[in-house]
This record gives sequence, C-alpha cells and structure tokens, in this order.
Amino acid sequence: MANFYRDNADILFHMRNLDLARVIDLKEDGFCEKESFAYAPKDEAEALDNYDRVLEIVGEIAGEFAAPRAREVDEEGASFADGEVTYPKGIRETIARINQADLAGFTTPRKYGGINMPMTIFSTAIEMISRADASLMLVFGLQGLSDTICKFGSEEQKERHLPRFASGEVMGSMALTEPDSGSDLQSVMLRAHQDENGTWRLNGVKRFITNGCGDISLVMARSEEGSTSGRGLSLFIYERDQDMKVRRIEHKLGIKGSPTCELQFNNAKAELLGKRKLGLIKYTIYLMNGARLAVAAQSVGIAEAAYREAYAYASDRSQFKQPIRNFVVIYEMLTDMKVAIEASRSLVYETSRIVDIKEGIEDRIEKHPDRAADLKADLKRYTRFASLLTPMAKSSAAEMANKICYDAIQIHGGVGFTSEFDVERHYRDARITNIYEGTTQLQALAAVGSIIAGVVSERLNEYEENNNFSTITDIFQPAQKMRSHLEMAISYIKEKGDSIYQEFHTTRMVNMATDVINAYLLCRDALHSDRKKSLARLFLKKADLRVKSTLDYILSDDKSFIDLHTEIIDTEES
Repeated sequence: MANFYRDNADILFHMRNLDLARVIDLKEDGFCEKESFAYAPKDEAEALDNYDRVLEIVGEIAGEFAAPRAREVDEEGASFADGEVTYPKGIRETIARINQADLAGFTTPRKYGGINMPMTIFSTAIEMISRADASLMLVFGLQGLSDTICKFGSEEQKERHLPRFASGEVMGSMALTEPDSGSDLQSVMLRAHQDENGTWRLNGVKRFITNGCGDISLVMARSEEGSTSGRGLSLFIYERDQDMKVRRIEHKLGIKGSPTCELQFNNAKAELLGKRKLGLIKYTIYLMNGARLAVAAQSVGIAEAAYREAYAYASDRSQFKQPIRNFVVIYEMLTDMKVAIEASRSLVYETSRIVDIKEGIEDRIEKHPDRAADLKADLKRYTRFASLLTPMAKSSAAEMANKICYDAIQIHGGVGFTSEFDVERHYRDARITNIYEGTTQLQALAAVGSIIAGVVSERLNEYEENNNFSTITDIFQPAQKMRSHLEMAISYIKEKGDSIYQEFHTTRMVNMATDVINAYLLCRDALHSDRKKSLARLFLKKADLRVKSTLDYILSDDKSFIDLHTEIIDTEES
C-alpha cells in the first residue's frame, strides 16, 4: 500500500498553498515554547515542516498499516459479551501503532503531553485515517473530545486527564444521545444530582454512544431539578467504573469496527465540567461542532477511497474491446466524482482553518486579556464564519460521500454489489455520515440563519478583497453570477417574510450557498494551478445550472408542496 499523504496530490497542493500564517501565529503564541520543548517550532517555516512530518507519519500508518486490515475489521466487527466490548484485532493493532507514534494527543497542548497540532492538520489526518478505515476514525478522532476538557475544564482537571489522553492510556466518548432524545438534545433526561458529600452522581440511559466503552466520557445530564429546557443541562466528566454498565452494542449497516453502545448509569460518580447549566448551550455545542468537522473530513476520506476503487476498476475492466473508462458515460461519472471530492476538500480545509483562527483568537484573549479590545471584532467575525461553514461543510461533504460511493458501485457493476470489492464497504460506511452528529436536514437549519443574515456575502467579500481574481476573469465571472443568483434568492425570501416558505426552501438555500462558496474557493485554488483552473471550469458549468434552477424555483412562489403534502402522504385512494 501507499503512504496516504504522499500519494494524494490534492492534499499536498493544499498543504503548499493554504495560508496558515495566522493559524500558526495563534497556535504557537509567538513561538513562546521553543525554549521549553525540543520539538516546538522556532518559526513559521519550522511549524509547516512539523505539520508535513506529522502528516507523513499519519499517511504511512493509514496506508501501510490500517488499510490492509480494514476488510478484516469490517468482517470481525466489534463484539460484546458479559458486559464488555472488544474491538476488532485490526483496530487494536492500529491504535497501538498510533500511540507508539505519539499521535494520541494530536491537538493537545505540549504542556499536557500533546503535539499541539491545529484543527486544519487534524482534519487532514482524519481524512487519511478514514480513507483507510472509516471505523478507525471513530476511535482516533474521539481524542478530540479532550479539547473540550482543555477549553472548559479546571487546571486540576486538565493536569489529571489530558496527559492520559495524550499518551493513549485512555480513550473517550461523548455520551449525549438518549432513547427518547436524538437530535433534540435539550430534552435529555439522564439525571445528575449531588449526594450528601457534594459528589455528582449520574442515573439513566444513554444510547447510540460511539465508543461508549471508552475510559472517559463527557456525559450531558439534567442537573437542575424540575427543569425541562436546555438550560437545565450540565456536562460531566465520567471515568468508567462498576456503576456504569454497557447494556449492549448496536448491530449496524457499516462502520462495524466501531462499537456503538447503550449505557446504563447507576448512581455513577462524575465531576462537573465548567459551570452548571451551560452543558448544552455552551460546552456541548463546542463539542458537537468539533465532531461535525471531523465527520466532514471523514466523509472526504471515504469518498477518496471509493473514487480510487472506481477509477482503478474502470481502467482495468474492458468491455467492447476497450477499458470502460473510455466511454463518455463512465468518464463523466469519474470526472464529476473527482471534482466533487476536491471541492469538498477545499471547503473542509477552509472551514478547519477558520475554526483554528476563531479558537486561536479566543485563546489569545484568555492568555493576554490586555489585547481583548483589539481582538473582539475579529473574534465576532470568525465566530460568524465558523457557525456558517461548520454545518455547511458537514452536510455537503456527507452528501457528497454518499453520492460518490453510490456511483462507485455503479461503475463496478454487478461485482460492486458483492463483498469481493471494497466499494460495498465504503458505501455502507458512508451512509452514517449524513445522519450522526446531526442529520443533513438539521445542518441546513443550523446554517440558513447565517445565510439569511448575510454572513455568506460577508465572507465572499473577503475572498474578493484578498485575492486577485482578475487573472482568471473567464472563470471568476461565472462564480460572481452564481453569487448574484444566491443574493437574489436571499432578498426574495427576506422580503416575503414567510417563515414556512423559508423553511421549505432551507435545504435548497444552503445548497446554493455551498455551491457559491465552493466556486469561490476553487477560483482561489485556480490561482495556483492550471489543473485547478480546469477543475474550476468543470465545477462552475454544472453548479451554475443548479444555482439558477434553484433561484427560479424560489422565485416561482410555488407553495404546492406545502399546501398539498398532507393530501399526498396522509390519504389513500378511496
């Protein structure tokens, strides 16, 4: 197998051309740790070199170690007996290799034993791990929950927990979902109370908990007696003991190497993270946004794996005395797949970069309160951008991955429907990406407010100000045309003032905005590469048609689906 970093020219393109200067400055805080840690960078060039070397190690583990084990991991699956969960052999072996490479504390600060990588590099690593084995990502990626402890925990909690995550001694889970509260997290009913000694105790059930057998969980529970809203919820750090039982694991369509658990808490001892009543409205939102970005990167990785399988098969498979990739109907599919993956990768990496800057500004304000006034406006701006792009990246990348895997099976024909080829595994693994950590429909609801409020236009203005698109006018003008169509749709929705009509077109509005932002990002990429110019042209050809047709539908004021849906779905022919 290959190194999944070195063999991916598009990832290398982004690592060469992404503007990470501010990310590095904020993450390294003026390179203040260069004297304290031998592996801390002394300048921007050294930081970039560190990123390159870390990604090469991840790429090697993914390509040479994890990928060859992925099929066996899928066949073996996670198992459950006598209250204990066992990971498949391939997952156990690869996690041990990751820990040996000191990659368990990927984003953890150096003072707690981590390697202090930014989210942009973590997203890249998650993509490569997911290309190798989507199940593995759900163990590797969950180390990111330690970021929530790092951001909101006390210093004592950080010193006690973070080094154990960083060494690989413990693995974690986020225990949020319950049998009667899936997406509606404010209805969580697992109870937290303080005993006579002031110790917090948890009682209740959590369901669909990824890696719920992990050593340390962040558990959302109702701490305020008599409350029913999200403001009655707090977040707790729970270290596994005899008072929590894994009742069962789910039997799933895909990602079978990752155990999804049902948990029973029986007066289990826990410790409050941060302050009471902020569990959902502050801490879990932060936790979920990190998870959504990880799923976006996972989606790109699965899609990359499926595309490569389809490309190889189409090149090798001959029909009518020629490889099937020579037929227009096949090479159009392959080209669309490649364009979609690269567009999603640009959006995921851009979203990660913006989140890095937003988080970095918050950290700088905390460390240097005297600079808060200068950074306050910048923080608000990047918070708006992150709130827009995170759900947009998650929903669009997940939908893209499902389409890529669907088409990859189609290109394989009948053998794609068998377990002889890996595309059926990728297809099964991809299906969860637009469901967990918030469905595509919920992501659209999360993003549409920012779109209506003008955040997309604000971000597009910055792209125009910061890039010289005059050198690619023939490519950029169609992108500007798409932008004008989007803004016409937004204006119409706002002027109409009909909340039901806006909700009806929410997903369409978000898809329009995603196409426009992708168009701008691909134009930016095109400034660095002739091949990217060609890719941008192909993307714009079809995206422009999608955006224009959506505008026409919104402007048509067609409410027939709203008016007639109950007649169609709730009644039958008499």
